[in-house]
Amino acid sequence: MSPANPQNPVSVEAGLAQRAGSTGLILGHGVMAPSTLGTFLRAFTFGHVRQLDHVLDQALGRAWAAGTGPGEARLVIDIDSFVGEVCGDQKQGASYGYTGQLGYHPLLATLAGTGEVLHIRNRKGKANTQRGNPRFVDELLARVRRAGATGTILVRADTGFENHKLFKTLAARAIEFSIGVKQRKPIRALIDLIGEDAWVKVEDYPKTGEAQIAETKLGDWRLIVRRTRLLGAQAELWPDWRYHTLATNQTGPLELIESEHREHAVIELCIRDLKGQALAHFPSGQFAANSAWTVIAALAHNLGRWTSQIGLPNDATRTAAVRRHRLFRIPGRLTRTARQWTLRMPARWPWQTDFTNALTRIRELPALT
Repeated sequence: MSPANPQNPVSVEAGLAQRAGSTGLILGHGVMAPSTLGTFLRAFTFGHVRQLDHVLDQALGRAWAAGTGPGEARLVIDIDSFVGEVCGDQKQGASYGYTGQLGYHPLLATLAGTGEVLHIRNRKGKANTQRGNPRFVDELLARVRRAGATGTILVRADTGFENHKLFKTLAARAIEFSIGVKQRKPIRALIDLIGEDAWVKVEDYPKTGEAQIAETKLGDWRLIVRRTRLLGAQAELWPDWRYHTLATNQTGPLELIESEHREHAVIELCIRDLKGQALAHFPSGQFAANSAWTVIAALAHNLGRWTSQIGLPNDATRTAAVRRHRLFRIPGRLTRTARQWTLRMPARWPWQTDFTNALTRIRELPALT
């Protein structure tokens, strides 16, 4: 197992801290030792990981039914992959990928606006970005429909997910997509055919540079092109235009589609939160155990997100670290009077109102049948 990391409050070794004091009385069960947790993880097989994935599926449906779901509203899904770094060279499946870092290469799908994880799949470190994408997207779309999303769906991704077979599959299922396109020679040739009078200036771009957008056709799809360059003294660094392209089947205004696609970057905030919690490391030497850990990390992340969405609906979305500090890591002590246990919290906790309001709203949820 990986050694304890004092900077990471979510790890197998952090179970030692949970075993101190009266944590078991609060949880209603004993807190397992790190070695026991490690044995539990190593018992997972690929089939067990898929069962855990089903738990994530069911949890999403229940949370959305409790009031966090989009219902008939438009659903914007961001898909990406990231490198989960590891330190040990004996971890099964870990290898060097395109970044030159040793680790795993999970696939991730998140919901824009809330940051909750809709789907996650661990992969070997050397896996190409395209590996497993069609099935992953198919499972993702089926999951959000089962969970209760009935409105329009938009799937956003970067150039690593460019796949014309995927484009056709999404269009056939009436799913909107906005996916980056690599700068190959045929694409550059299409860009060169765009007349100078077709470029539209982006007004909200910083004054230190200039951005313009235009569009052409890529087969059956709209090919939207964005070009940028620096102005002033910094222009000597990149005096020429730099181009970025995306393919889409949307029919909306050019400016809106291009602007919305750039918001795909919000998925990096979810990756940051996951790496700031359980995915700061992968604790086992076995691939199936680390794959189970990946899904468990997504479940824990979502539970925190749903706590804020249901308990504090009018509050701005917090990072995982802030939520953990204000709502989850509150000091307290257990007292026993008249054969009854009482958990006493700090009387002047700065976020006492947030905690009590969230707890009250969550307790008001109807019981599961």
